[in-house]
Amino acid sequence: MSVSHSSRLNKLVREQYMRLPQDGLVQVTYVWIDGSGEGVRCKSRTLDKEPKSVEDVPEWNFDGSSTAQAEGSNSDMFLVPVCMFRDPFCLDPNKLVLCEVLKYNRKPAETNLRHTCKKVMDLVKDSHPWFGMEQEYTLLGINGHPYGWPDNGFPGPQGPYYCGVGADKVYGRDIVESHYKACLYAGVKICGTNAEVMPSQWEFQVGPCEGIEMGDHLWMARFILHRVCEDFGVVATLDPKPMTGNWNGAGCHTNYSTEEMRREGGLKHIEAAIEKLSKRHDYHICVYDPRGGRDNSRRLTGHHETSNIFEFSAGVANRGASIRIPRQVGQDGYGYFEDRRPAANCDPYAVTEAIMRTTVLNETGVETKDYADH
Repeated sequence: MSVSHSSRLNKLVREQYMRLPQDGLVQVTYVWIDGSGEGVRCKSRTLDKEPKSVEDVPEWNFDGSSTAQAEGSNSDMFLVPVCMFRDPFCLDPNKLVLCEVLKYNRKPAETNLRHTCKKVMDLVKDSHPWFGMEQEYTLLGINGHPYGWPDNGFPGPQGPYYCGVGADKVYGRDIVESHYKACLYAGVKICGTNAEVMPSQWEFQVGPCEGIEMGDHLWMARFILHRVCEDFGVVATLDPKPMTGNWNGAGCHTNYSTEEMRREGGLKHIEAAIEKLSKRHDYHICVYDPRGGRDNSRRLTGHHETSNIFEFSAGVANRGASIRIPRQVGQDGYGYFEDRRPAANCDPYAVTEAIMRTTVLNETGVETKDYADH
């Protein structure tokens, strides 16, 4: 089995040091999104006392020329803490802190999509938007081959793996359960997990979260996933189609509702929102993966429980549609709907912002409005 060298180090020796007292000092790990818009980076510092809120955590900086976010001649970037979590790796009282990245002139970095998302969420706060995102991912060995797959072949066809049980059905459950517990400890709003259709593919769900909280919690859940996988010596990829052929891709299905959708009779508001989305399909496809739709074009083929990337569709309980209305929602007449188009490697800030722009702020076309002065 292809695992990293670091995972083979003696973890009992590490525990000897992790148990040492800190004498009131606190380790704070700053986490941010790098210049790829997909990767996360981190570094740690010591604070004199435990921060009680994110406002107690000072700004910091880093070398943006080493993260594809700045040139070497002007490389200092600012880390602005925005959301704080308990640290499941170093334990209490230590913290994980998610940060926005600002350039030398205090303007948001190109991959800081939280900045505009926060503005939009503040504008629509009276609609109380709730989100739940279903993060699919695939476990790989350090050699890039799906973890647990035969070295020179393929596992049996899809069918027995989804929500499977048994050593011949699922690979890497220890990683999944460790990630789940770590998220619960940290305070991430993780709400479930399951094995997916392709072997070595898994999913966890985060939500319900209101407004900007959705992106904050999903990004921290991703960071924790990568850190847990590091300990086990494997890699978690969010590639939307890690294996070509007759294998399912990986998405980040986004469940969404406003307060009026959740009330009795809310189905008419759900249908109105879907109608607005149907007229802005191209815009949403462009923001639903980091490469303007190119990643999703490998996944949204109309096969393997996906819609066709070039066509908008909606239906009750239809997993081959762009938008799915759960059957229970159709029966109750209120609730939420699921946008199945976002890719696994989407930026949740971009996805949730786009949904609000279209369904609440009533934007149309491919251009977005600048609300900086509002």
